[in-house]
This record gives sequence, structure tokens and C-alpha cells, in this order.
Amino acid sequence: MRIKTISSREVYRNPWTSVREDVIERANGKRGIYGVVDKDPACIVIPLEVTAEGEFVYLIEQFRYTVGARHWELPQGGWEVAEVEPEDLARGELREETGLMAERMTLLSTLQIAYGVMNQKHYVFLAEGLTMGEPEPDAEESDLVVKRVGVRDFEEMILDGTIVDNCSVAAWGLYRLWRERR
Repeated sequence: MRIKTISSREVYRNPWTSVREDVIERANGKRGIYGVVDKDPACIVIPLEVTAEGEFVYLIEQFRYTVGARHWELPQGGWEVAEVEPEDLARGELREETGLMAERMTLLSTLQIAYGVMNQKHYVFLAEGLTMGEPEPDAEESDLVVKRVGVRDFEEMILDGTIVDNCSVAAWGLYRLWRERR
């Protein structure tokens, strides 16, 4: 079933997002309105550290204005540019938010974030061979908290509702499937 776009107009724009309203015609001939949020590509990074003591991931906690609360999640974000090398983006976001640099970056997949309303791609990377440097947060990330947690504790945070970010949960599930099949 295809939906035909009859007309499209931008109703809002800022440096991070634009919103458009499309008049559409469905396969059954009925017309309607569809709101679409346009955003440039983003990435999410799974910073995995394996030591003699076990496996660990690095999380960030930040205030998310849209829900009015602080939440734990995997490092993620975008640069507000349409053309970007996914690995450069992932390395940059990882360094910016955590200070970590990765020896190896593996692209696990490209997902869509909330494609019922938004057309943003989300590159999912596994970062390994980590070394610590200085974080370089942007203005909205000045209050980030970085935390190293054991994988079992991280998974418990997902199961008990401490981590509610669907992108972090999806990225971790993707990683677990990828690892299982290697």
C-alpha cells in the first residue's frame, strides 16, 4: 500500500529539526494530513570494555527536556548535518560525551528512530579498545554524568525500568544478537 504526497509545506525549522505537514492520499483514495519530523543522521555507541574483572559499558545520564527528567542511556547524538561519515560521527559523539576514544569501531546496523513520525537514521556502533581522555560536551551536555557499569547491572537497569531510552535498549539487543551469531 502506497501513500501519495499531494503537497508538502515546512511548518517549523531550527538548527536541529524541521517539521513538515504533508497532504496525502491513501491507496483507498481518502486524503489526510501527515506530520513529519525531519532530522539529520545520528548514532548510538556501545562502549564495551572487557577486563579480567568482567564486561562493562559506559553510560551517560543527562536531562532530557522533552520528558522533564534525567535518564541513563548509551552515548548518542548527531551533528545537525545531512552528509556525515557514520564512523566519524560515532567517534566524535563518544569522545564528546564520555571522553573515551576507541581503537575499534564496528557498525552493527542502521536503525530508524520512531519512523512513525520521524525520518532520522541511527547508526549503531560497538566501540572497543577504549582509552579515557577528556570529555568535550556541547552547551546542552554540560551536566552529563558518565558511569561505567557491569553488563549484568546494565541489563538489570533495562529490566527494572531505570533505562527507558528505546534507542539504548534496541542497540543493546542488536549487539547481543550480533555477538551470539559470531
